[in-house]
This record gives sequence, structure tokens and C-alpha cells, in this order.
Amino acid sequence: MPDTSVAHVASPASSKEKKNNKNRSEKKDKKDKKQKGDKKQKRKHERKDEAEANQDKEQSNKKSKQTNGTAVTLEEAKEFYEKHNISVTGDDTFLPYLDFSQTPFDSDILSSCSKFSKPTPIQSACWPVATAPRDVVGIAETGSGKTYAFALPAIHHLKHRYGKAAQKCDKPLVLIMSPTRELAMQTEEQCIEAGKPLNVKSVCLYGGASKSVQCAKLANEKPAIIVATPGRLIDLVENDNALDLSKVTFLVLDEADRMLDQGFERDIRKIVGMLPEKTDRQTVMFSATWPQSVRNLAGTLMTNPVRVSIGSDELAINERVQQIVEVMDPHQKDGKLLELLKKYHKSRKNRVLVFALYKKEASRIEGMLQREGYNCVAIHGDKSQPQRTDAINSFRDGSIPLLIATDVAARGLDVPDVEYVINYTFPLTIDEYTHRCGRTARAGKKGVAHTFFTELDKTHSGNLINMLKAANMPVPNNLLKFGTTVKKKQHEAYGAFFKNVDASVKPTKIIFD
Repeated sequence: MPDTSVAHVASPASSKEKKNNKNRSEKKDKKDKKQKGDKKQKRKHERKDEAEANQDKEQSNKKSKQTNGTAVTLEEAKEFYEKHNISVTGDDTFLPYLDFSQTPFDSDILSSCSKFSKPTPIQSACWPVATAPRDVVGIAETGSGKTYAFALPAIHHLKHRYGKAAQKCDKPLVLIMSPTRELAMQTEEQCIEAGKPLNVKSVCLYGGASKSVQCAKLANEKPAIIVATPGRLIDLVENDNALDLSKVTFLVLDEADRMLDQGFERDIRKIVGMLPEKTDRQTVMFSATWPQSVRNLAGTLMTNPVRVSIGSDELAINERVQQIVEVMDPHQKDGKLLELLKKYHKSRKNRVLVFALYKKEASRIEGMLQREGYNCVAIHGDKSQPQRTDAINSFRDGSIPLLIATDVAARGLDVPDVEYVINYTFPLTIDEYTHRCGRTARAGKKGVAHTFFTELDKTHSGNLINMLKAANMPVPNNLLKFGTTVKKKQHEAYGAFFKNVDASVKPTKIIFD
């Protein structure tokens, strides 16, 4: 029986389709292999870039710790720290920069320091930490060069992290908070000077000036750096939506003790809440003292900070200031002031700063001295911000060399050539006395602080006597008659009944058998 099965012969169309399918399959396999290869190569490059970035960061950290130019030996560092009474706690591996050539700053950043021969002690000790980069707390006397101690690391941070992107910023990258308008404006000037070679913009925000003008400046300048007083900053963020602080990666709290004394702690914490987490930003804090309130603030806002202290953690007067205290009857002060000006301001060209306690008192002294033919101007809270700014600028450029001021100028006024400070009326606290005296003997120079002391100021005698003794200054015998008792500083809300307790310390449990 013949075989009836029929052999299946593929049609030409079917054969061609299989061939095409095979080609498409081969192409797909090649494409998949290529994509896998590309992804593998990309991951390889990413790992390489990450490794190089980590290596660069490690080298940068190493350079920041060991210096960029001639290395500082441990013996030289120890000698430098002992000479300037510097202590570094939190990490003792950082060596100071004793010369500008040793810093990691590029020449364009250092151009703002061309008029200085070498870094100040606070700059020498803080720059290695701030450029590592690590959080740092700097404790130093007034007039020690603290502004450049944080301004140059801030510019360095912008250049090496953001490059040209820091020239125009929709959101600021650096925030510097100051307690007073005058200090904020002065800090802005130095930031502008330091950032000019890199075309980095700075804008100052403070109360007493037009908000619309400041908002327009923010929109036009698109600054990388904001210098601000806390109140105006919150106002512009919350009420005007003029800026967004969510991209700030470098935070500076300047004169932290003063901001806390003025009741800004709540505002500071509110502003910090608008920033990235403390692990995602670098925080630098400067203060003249290291009280418990500042320690608590540092503990909550900073990550493992390094503390650099020059001298005592308590407020002290620059040793280059000659302190003279003269006890007198209150009615003798006008005559004594005119007598001193004939001696201290004989040329009528050198800078002299006279401190009064009250606004009306400052105005009265201004009128009296102008009638005596002196070229002088007063600055106090009753004057508008433009008047205050003009007064400081005229004093700084020497066109008006005699300035009468209340304590609005006790901090933040940086005029290197103030030869004499006259305390016409003693301030309300010994801290303000210290800051007033700090307006002279700046930038390594010497100066004189001459103080009038009357029976009305006798509650401050103990503190003043201790201050004079600590500085090896003569104590007048008629000052001792007011007593040497130091009145305990009272809490603003709880008075003498307040007890400063560290909340982080756990209580001891007592068990009775």
C-alpha cells in the first residue's frame, strides 16, 4: 500500500519570515548587550568619578588639616597656641595657618586680604576647621578679625561646591545672621569685597529700611549670600515670600551671645527650621563669650563642632586697650569731657568715640560739642537708618572724626583707627562696657578707653574692679569705696530665683533602704 503521507515543504514566504525574525532577534540581542555594556561602563565611570571625588575630598581635608604651603610643625603650632592663649577642643588634629600661602584659598579669594601681612589668630585657628569642612564655634574678643574668619570660608565653599552657579542664585546658598543693623551692613561690605573677584553677590536685609527696595534687590541681584537681622529675615520670608532658604548649605551665626541676650533665640530656631537639616549644611558660630545659652544653641544646631577659644571663654578686654577710670560728681562730666577732648582730640582729625547711655543724652552732647566748634555727629535709636548709616560712613572715612553714640554702636562698629573711647556714662552692664572698649585697639593697634564713673554707677563697681585687675590696670582708690561685691546676673524673667540647670543631665535616683 503506497504511503499516503505528504511531506511538508516550507513556502518561500515562510522561510523569509523566519530569516527576518532571526535577524531581528540577533539585532535585539546585540542591542541588549550594548545597553548592558553601556550601563556597565556608565556604572564604572560613576564609581570612578565617585572614587575621584572622595579622593579629592580626602586630599582637600588633608590639605586643610596639614596646610597648603609650608607645613606647620606640631612644635610651631603649640608655640603659636600658647603665645595667643588659644585652645581647640573637639578635634585637636587641625594645625593653624600661620601665613596666607598655607591656606587652601585661591589667589582670587585671598585678594581681599592683600592689605594684611598675615592672618589674625582667630583666622589662623578657624580656617583649617571651616575649610575641612567642619562645624566650628569661634570664641574671641571684639576686633579680632572674626568677619573674615567666616567670610572667606563661605566664599571658598561657594566656589568649590557651586562654581559659576553661585553667581546667580534663585535661592541663597549662604546665610549670615547678625544681631544689629550696623553689624549686618558692615559684614555685607566685607562679603562684597571678598566675593567681587568671583562675581558672587551679597544682599543685606535689616529693619528700618524699605522692604520693597530690599525685595527688588533680591529679585535683581539673585545673591548667593544673605546677611540679615533675624526679624527682617522672617518678615521677608513669611509675609512677602521674597526668598526661600531651603538651599542654604553654609550658615553663620555672628555675635551669637548678643543675639541670645536680645531675645532672638526663638527667631533663630524658627529660621534654622527653614534650612536643610544640620547634617546637610555647614554651621559656623562666633561669639565673644561661651555661656550656657550659647552652648545649648550650638549643641542643637551643629554637628560635632570644633570649638576654638582665644583667651578666656568669659568676656575680656583686649590687652592693648589702656583702661582709665575716673570717679567724679555727675555735674563734672561736661567740663571733664571738654578737657579730655582738648587732649585726645587736639588735632580735630583723629577719630574719637564718645559713648552715652540714653538717646536724649547723646543728642544733648552732640549739640554741646557742636557749639564748642567740634565737627561731630551722633548716632542713636531716634535717628533714621539713612542718618545712622551716613553718620558711621562719615566717621569711618574721617570726614566727621568725632562720633557720639549710644550702645547701638557698642558692637559691630569696625573702624580700625579709633584712638580713644570715652565712656561719658557707664553702661547698664559690664558686658557692654567691654564691647565699648573693644571699639578701640583694633587690627593690632593700641588704644585708650577713658571712663567716667559716678555714685549712680556704684552697683557696677565690683565687676569693674575685677575687670581692671584682670587686665593689670590701675584701680582708683575712690572706686574701691563703692565696694567690690559682684552682683549676681539675674534672669530676665525669674530674677534672682532662677537656677541654670543642664536639662541633658539625668537626675540621680536615690533609694532608701
